[in-house]
Amino acid sequence: MKDFYAVIMAGGVGSRFWPISRTQHPKQFIDILGTGKTLIQQTYERFLKIVPAENIYIATNDNYSDLVKQQLPGITDQQILGEPIMRNTAPCIAYASHKIKQLNPNACIVVSPSDHLVLDTEKYVKDIQLSLETASRNDCLITLGIKPLRPDTGYGYIQYSPQVLEEKFHKVKTFTEKPNAELARTFIQSGDFLWNAGIFVWSVSSILNAFDQYLPDVNNIFTEGESKFNTEAEEPFIQNAYYQCTNISIDYGIMEKAKNVYVLPTEFGWSDLGTWASVYELSEKDEASNVLIPSEKVLLYNSSNCMVNVPEDKLVILSGLNNYIIVESNNTLMICPKDEEQMVKTIAADVKANFGAEYI
Repeated sequence: MKDFYAVIMAGGVGSRFWPISRTQHPKQFIDILGTGKTLIQQTYERFLKIVPAENIYIATNDNYSDLVKQQLPGITDQQILGEPIMRNTAPCIAYASHKIKQLNPNACIVVSPSDHLVLDTEKYVKDIQLSLETASRNDCLITLGIKPLRPDTGYGYIQYSPQVLEEKFHKVKTFTEKPNAELARTFIQSGDFLWNAGIFVWSVSSILNAFDQYLPDVNNIFTEGESKFNTEAEEPFIQNAYYQCTNISIDYGIMEKAKNVYVLPTEFGWSDLGTWASVYELSEKDEASNVLIPSEKVLLYNSSNCMVNVPEDKLVILSGLNNYIIVESNNTLMICPKDEEQMVKTIAADVKANFGAEYI
């Protein structure tokens, strides 16, 4: 277990959850489901069951380092990988991998988003442990694939072959970005496609070999800093290094190209909580299928299938509304039909253009 490490990626701005998710306080730092724990706190607590606390690293934007320390008091400054600018997942994973390699060349690492929901923690823990053990024995890049429940167009898909590693890990044939509805239906019918959960497991040597082969420019930037990692020189080095990095995802840069990629088909009650509709689906509902967070001061008349998320002290009365999202936060009220929630990103961009960045 001492060779097992976790890297939690917590740098995103969560613009689909505006106005609750703001640039200065994004989705991963919010208790979006009203559970009493923020999404990053839930993710961190899951990993405490798998790796030692000192082996958990948080990759995030420099602006969020204080939020990380507030919400995860067990995390030290050394465990926060502060990024000066957003450069997608490949540079962030390269940074974490080189830093961890300096501490432990035998490390195996699980990389996970900070803002996803897992309902079956026990199954999740077992699957991650199995993947870490398999990665420690084989030169492979593992990803977790969720058995699809419906032809969802909001997820990427992984197609796998019958060829297996250690009985449970299937060789990956293809990765597909979010498909249209017709293609998603075809994927589900074929039976050999999984949702891409964006959770990766590998040994530090396997992932750095892959960087060397497929993203040598990114790899070389961080190789130059190896003597500086885990010293006082690390932060100034990173401040400079990130500006030299290409903006590229690990999926596109490595996973779609590498020949040793395997997927573990699984189901542990996963959702990427990518939209207000996904939060609605996963939340407790009243007898008229309304979701109320919090519910103490909401009066409803002839209203159904609505999602209300407002400050605790706000009194809300709904009359004659069906299928709406009502969200208030940060001096902003948004009322939007549930089936038009994909507009939220556009709305946030328009608000910024018309009223300035302080509302974003």
